[in-house]
Amino acid sequence: MNPYAAFLLYLLAILAFVFVTLVMNRYLGPKPAASALKMEPFECGATAIDTQNTKRVPIKYYGVAIAFMLFDLETVFLFVWALGAQPLTGFMLFTLFLFAFLLVLMLLYVYRVRLIEAVGD
Repeated sequence: MNPYAAFLLYLLAILAFVFVTLVMNRYLGPKPAASALKMEPFECGATAIDTQNTKRVPIKYYGVAIAFMLFDLETVFLFVWALGAQPLTGFMLFTLFLFAFLLVLMLLYVYRVRLIEAVGD
């Protein structure tokens, strides 16, 4: 069987399973009735103090979130590289050092702009 046909068949099976699961949940799942208690906002088990949450999140937190995501993704890519580098050649070592160099550059940038310290203000 052609690998592309096998992949397409696998993708169609996944989509069909998701579709069937959603349809069964729609028709066979519980249908809770909306009540005043159910529609009330829930805050950690306590009654709501502020009825309108108008506090804005400082923009500094988004930089920390993006830096975390980048470091997290680079860690995942490093594990994938380690699994895929079975015959360790010079090119594979070059890609590892390039990857580590970019990781260190990103870490130095985060340290230089004091991204982590800015959140505590």
